[in-house]
This record gives sequence, C-alpha cells and structure tokens, in this order.
Amino acid sequence: MTPLPDLMLEPLVRAGLLEDLGCGGDLTTDALALPGQMLRTALVARQPGVVAGLAMARLAFTLMDPSVRFEVERPDGSVVAPGDRIARVTGPAPAILGGERVALNFLSHLCGIATATAGIVRAVAGTKARVCCTRKTLPGMRAIQKYAVRAGGGANHRFRLDDAILIKDNHIALAGGDVAHALAAARARAGHLVSIELEVDTLDQLAQALRAEGADAFLLDNMTPDQLREAVAMVNGRAVTEASGGITPDSAPEIAATGVDILSVGWLTHTVRALDIGLDYEAAA
Repeated sequence: MTPLPDLMLEPLVRAGLLEDLGCGGDLTTDALALPGQMLRTALVARQPGVVAGLAMARLAFTLMDPSVRFEVERPDGSVVAPGDRIARVTGPAPAILGGERVALNFLSHLCGIATATAGIVRAVAGTKARVCCTRKTLPGMRAIQKYAVRAGGGANHRFRLDDAILIKDNHIALAGGDVAHALAAARARAGHLVSIELEVDTLDQLAQALRAEGADAFLLDNMTPDQLREAVAMVNGRAVTEASGGITPDSAPEIAATGVDILSVGWLTHTVRALDIGLDYEAAA
C-alpha cells in the first residue's frame, strides 16, 4: 500500500486528540503514572480481518509525544487472525494511554472498511468486476475511508463533485427529463479529461442514452441480474458498466457474473462495522 502523507492525516488525528483530552488532559493517567514511567504495548487483532489505518494510529501516539516508538508488524493490507500483533507501541505512559482511544477509533474503523471490502472482492473473484466505494463517506474522512477500501483490494469511485460528471435522476429531471439533452449539455461543458457517467434505471432509458451517445460509463441502478446481463449486451463494450443498489456479499457473485465492469457499494464506508482491535500491555519499558 502507498501510504497517505502525514500532512493529510495529522489534522484529523489532532482534532480527535484535542476532543478527547478536553481542557484538563488525561486525569486518570496523570493520577496513576509515575514520573517518567515507560510502557511497552501492542496493537492486537481480536477478530480476523484486513489492516488499514496504521499511520493514523501512529500519529495518535507520536502527536502526544514524538519519542513514542511505533513498530509495524503487519502493514496495511495484511490479513490478520485473532491474536495477531499488528504493531508494537513503546514510550511514555501518558502518551500511550492518552492516545490509545483515538488510535483505536481510527484503526478499528478503517480496518472494518478494509475487511468488508475484502469480503466483497473475494466474493467476485474469477470475474472481471471491480469493487468500488462511493461518496457516501463521513464528512472530513473521505480520503482515509477510500484509502481503507484500497487496502481491502477495492477501487475508488470519484472523490469529489469536480472529479467527473455523474448525471443522476435528479439531474435528468433538471434537464426536463431529456437524457439526450442532459448528455449533450454535459459534453459541451466537460473538459477533454473529464469523464461522463449517466445513471439509468431501465433498459429503455439505457437505449435512449446509447442512441444519444456521449456517455463514458453507465450506472445501472437497482437492476436485476437479468436486466444487468441485457444492459451489458446492449452497451457491448462502448462504455464502462457499473451496477449499484443494495449489493451484498451474497448477491455480489451473481451480479458480477452478468459481465458488469464495476460493483458500486456505498455501505462499505457509511455503515461498516469496526474491527475489534485492542491495545495490550506487554511490560514496563
């Protein structure tokens, strides 16, 4: 995995630490830690999954104290089993215990996304379909959530509204319900490097769009496998085909077998379950 630069991650982690420390700092650790007391701890998986977010965890500790040593044993993208040590964290007790919750919050959440993504990727193995996330991300966390999808073997859809043109049902309504007009207006505005995708939810709408031309990709929304198969045949390689709408690990294999290029899965980022990871005390350092 190519890591995201700390420049992008630090503001998120810093905000998390400031929120957690409040005005008085870590009262519990301050009361119990001896002056200069050092700890050796480990981030340990409690469940099977895929690792993502170690840079966020590292920053949660090193922003508390730059002297903390963070040694990665299973880097982002690694598959882990219960009991596997992901990283060892050694340093002053206040820094480790003060940064613990923020580190685990980011790490568990991103590992959960990577793990869920890997499950869908496994489900469609043997087909040409790629698994993509969407813009259904938590505000402020899009870059790291989409990074976690990549760690799980998935791919990213557009990051922002200015990445590409995606004409959805409300945009078609805005254009008077005329697919051809919507495509023509989008093509007239788009730069030469800007792709245009059109959402369709019926085969008739797809046929209109194909006659109008101008789309680089079609978002085939909430279609049945039979409809998807027919849609892929209609497009016949002239554009990218993307299936979306309630795709699960159980339904993904049948959908991928229709020949679509992309499976678009929004819940990978907006309702995923965190992976259970703990910070275990190993010894006084």
